[in-house]
Amino acid sequence: MSRPPGTTHAATDAPAAAALNEATKPTPGIVTCDACPVLCRIRTGQTGACDRYANLGGVLTRRDPLAILARAPEAVRFLGPDWDGNPIAARDLFVTGIGAGTTYPDYKPAPFIVGSEIDGIDMVTVVTEGIFSYCGLKVKIDTDRHLGAETALVRAEGEVVGHVTTAEYGSQMLSLGGVRHLTGGSKREGVVTCATLLALANGGAADLAIDGGARLRVQSGAAPVIDGVPEARMRVGCGSATIGIFAPQWLGHTDEVIVVDDHITGVLTEHQAGRFLAMRPAGIRVRGRRSTPGRYFQVAQPGQGWGGTDIADPLAIIERIDPGTAWPGLRLLMVSTTGEHAAWFVLDEALRPRPAPMPEAVSAVVARIGENCEPALCTVLFMAGAGGSLRAGATTNPVRLTRSVQAGRTRVTAGGAPVYVWPGGGITFMVDVAAMPAQAFGDVPTPALVAPIEFLIPRADYLADGGHAERIRSLAELRAERTRVADLPATTRFPLP
Repeated sequence: MSRPPGTTHAATDAPAAAALNEATKPTPGIVTCDACPVLCRIRTGQTGACDRYANLGGVLTRRDPLAILARAPEAVRFLGPDWDGNPIAARDLFVTGIGAGTTYPDYKPAPFIVGSEIDGIDMVTVVTEGIFSYCGLKVKIDTDRHLGAETALVRAEGEVVGHVTTAEYGSQMLSLGGVRHLTGGSKREGVVTCATLLALANGGAADLAIDGGARLRVQSGAAPVIDGVPEARMRVGCGSATIGIFAPQWLGHTDEVIVVDDHITGVLTEHQAGRFLAMRPAGIRVRGRRSTPGRYFQVAQPGQGWGGTDIADPLAIIERIDPGTAWPGLRLLMVSTTGEHAAWFVLDEALRPRPAPMPEAVSAVVARIGENCEPALCTVLFMAGAGGSLRAGATTNPVRLTRSVQAGRTRVTAGGAPVYVWPGGGITFMVDVAAMPAQAFGDVPTPALVAPIEFLIPRADYLADGGHAERIRSLAELRAERTRVADLPATTRFPLP
């Protein structure tokens, strides 16, 4: 993917090219890169600031090859010079935006607009790499441990790069990046934010610190490391749910079970599950605010102890033991929602809980709680808004592309991976970075992330929406380009049916 310096993408580009400022005028041995607003002046044999474009013998050249997804049979896996462009293979090949180059400035058509016949339907795939200032990451961290207060600032290298957002069921959520951190703060804040987003989007790790909270290492598909300790399990459910799941297995082996949880602590004999099993009330009341029978809120403060609370001694949440209901010898199990914390007590003659060896049958159920917990992982979703450059690169009437996407006539992918497009105006999408080919993201010094995006649309609809008909190329024509075969993760569905 190269072009001589000073040339433009089409004859219609000439008026705009003439308007470029003095910095873009050709200089012997120097190529001006117009792939982003930085307009790097690159000497022979060197690269621009983004490390994506180079001056090779006076020709501006995209260093990374265009990535094409391919699936079995092996006969169509490699798009090399000997490929004959057999249209039968079109449904087994998908041209991604990875390595395609960008559409900056807005007047340029997308770098690759590829026509192909798929199952008898003429299709067009518009392929580009978008420069996203309006972008960020949503990071789902599977843990009940307290990471920080909601809206607490998240820092990388001391710079604010995001904030803590709402907790979800068994997970804590972070929102990182966004245009205000990339471009709305200091230069260093923008640089650190961009570097953090790029590392995480490409599957790398990032070290983060939350104001007033924990220090984290997060990485897509890996267990979170919280204050230096790797998290192993995601909770099986809240305390109430844990009671409901395992109540029949405790019946006959224990007289009371208290499942400690930061959100809803469960008490078996008060809970509907215990009543259904006709269990005798135990008379042990826990602290906090009772929601419904056997379900308690706010038994302790959030923390990194039992069940995501700040409790190290589980007996600390017991408010009182009713002497008119409890009895000596009462068997009490206290356990967390992951089974990582568990203790067995027997009430003495004064109705005081005394530690005792846990019976094997009870230990087996505690182990089963752990068995039913999913592995704790970090999930990283890239979220961005596709604006003017992208839409103008696809069609001369950009709003029609938006309407086509919202109507479902145009399918959007990112590096071949499926995306979720938000309802409402614009093209705001989210994609799981783990579903994309490796190293799909780049960056530019503005600062902003560079991400692949593809629009797959029937040819008739594309032309009706004002698409750049003169730029449609066949798959066979791509033989002249420097290409590579990219692999989607095994769990990701191939973008063509």
